[in-house]
Amino acid sequence: MNIEFFQLKKINGNLGDRDLLMAYCQKKDKEYWRVLYERYVPMVYGVALKYLKRTEDAQYAVMYLFDELMGRAAEHPLPEFKSWLYACVRNYCRKELQRRVAGGEVSLDEEVLEFCDEFSLEIVRKETAKEKMLQKCIEALPEKQRISVCRFFMEDRSYKEIEDATGFPLKLIKNLVQNGRRNLKLCLGKKGLA
Repeated sequence: MNIEFFQLKKINGNLGDRDLLMAYCQKKDKEYWRVLYERYVPMVYGVALKYLKRTEDAQYAVMYLFDELMGRAAEHPLPEFKSWLYACVRNYCRKELQRRVAGGEVSLDEEVLEFCDEFSLEIVRKETAKEKMLQKCIEALPEKQRISVCRFFMEDRSYKEIEDATGFPLKLIKNLVQNGRRNLKLCLGKKGLA
């Protein structure tokens, strides 16, 4: 039994996300899910910590999400595991922030509003064809908008981080992101994706 476990671990380390997920769904063997967990726990924890700000909340989010998503992943075919997982983490954190606001634990300051924005580019990025159309829309943006939108949505950076990286003034960055998001929604709407 021990030898099989180590062989399975070695094989899984070389498999891609899609292969691991297919093997997990077909064999119902949690060992495949464990490999995915180990591969993505740093990302999930990092995103949860960025949103929720408290280590204990981020740790709980990791445990809850991987446990919850294990069942959902087995039920539905997933084209892109990483983007699906990332979207699930962001959605969980947004709901948690909304729960905190409703419970009076936090106030609706500008930072919380940024995170609770309803328009999420991650939803559009799920499928490759949609991702290509999104990429074309991004490329059509003016340069400063494109840079700001990519850093804010795709790299999940804050306004301050974008300011430090680009040298653009903070007010300009907020305008670029807002206008860029609006332009992307219009472009995606013309392509039937918004």
